[in-house]
Amino acid sequence: MASVRVRGPLRQLAGGRSDHQLSGATVVELLRELERAHPAVDGWILDERGLIRRHINVFVNGERGGEATAVDPDDRIEVLPAISGG
Repeated sequence: MASVRVRGPLRQLAGGRSDHQLSGATVVELLRELERAHPAVDGWILDERGLIRRHINVFVNGERGGEATAVDPDDRIEVLPAISGG
């Protein structure tokens, strides 16, 4: 199972935990699994088409990843909302 870490306000939506062990072959499969496990996350990371929202950054082992990025069970995935301000 891959280690998925959610940060910022997503953490609260994901049951108050930042680290989750999830199964999936691609980033989008892991994120769908996160939504199934924590329904409050639904719609915050993936849009209605199943694509990662513009304001969400996903990294696989420190490298920027997309929906189709392959993941292995020992990979580390970080899900970060963009920070804005002025």
